Amino acid sequence: MNEQNNLFKAMVALGIFLAIGMSAAAFILGVQGKRAMSGQQSITVKGLAEKPIKADSAEWELSVSVTQPTQAEALEKLAVERKVVEEFLLAQGFEAKTWSVDVETLNPHYEEEFIKDTPRQVQRGFDAYQTIRVVTKDLNKVTNANKALLQLRAENHPVVARAPSYLVSDLENIKMSLIAAATKNARSRATEFVKQDGVEVGVMKSASQGAFYILPVGGDAGDDSYGGVYDKSTIDKTARVVVTIVYSIE
Repeated sequence: MNEQNNLFKAMVALGIFLAIGMSAAAFILGVQGKRAMSGQQSITVKGLAEKPIKADSAEWELSVSVTQPTQAEALEKLAVERKVVEEFLLAQGFEAKTWSVDVETLNPHYEEEFIKDTPRQVQRGFDAYQTIRVVTKDLNKVTNANKALLQLRAENHPVVARAPSYLVSDLENIKMSLIAAATKNARSRATEFVKQDGVEVGVMKSASQGAFYILPVGGDAGDDSYGGVYDKSTIDKTARVVVTIVYSIE
């Protein structure tokens, strides 16, 4: 009888210990589960900000090239044609201090000739080149001069010009203001996404900036724009920034 009582007591004690152990395990697992869920609950959103901006300076590059029988004649002819271009710039309203002139470049001039039906490169004189670079904040003068250059070329002056580059200064401040606005936009989007679930957007866990775009008005960044886009062909532009932010969910 005593043995049965002892066995019964031992089984009861074992049951109590097992119950306590299972309760403790359930509590620990519950706490760990909550911690794991709180660490995993987050939302990733993109924020966008853009604003109109305007170019405030321009760069314009003109090149003069001539071909003459000798080096001396090539350099002499080049000086004459460069003078024509400089007079053209003055007539367009540019002051001399707004442009710089590169040193002359002189190279042999080759022409293709057929000797016994075989093409060969034969030197015929020398080519002389020189580049003039205009930098100004008067964008209208550059635009008008670029159009007027056609008449100079029609008069058989050997000058060509690249399309003007219209540039924006203070890009860093523009970028920072857009990042702030894009971050605010990202939080608004995150809040909109989760408001139906009865949860709130918490602290920012990570953030990264995407490409910085300077686009023509109405322009598209396109698919191949990982490194950003800087349009220099237009005066009126749009600056755009995209950020990616991860928020915790509470």
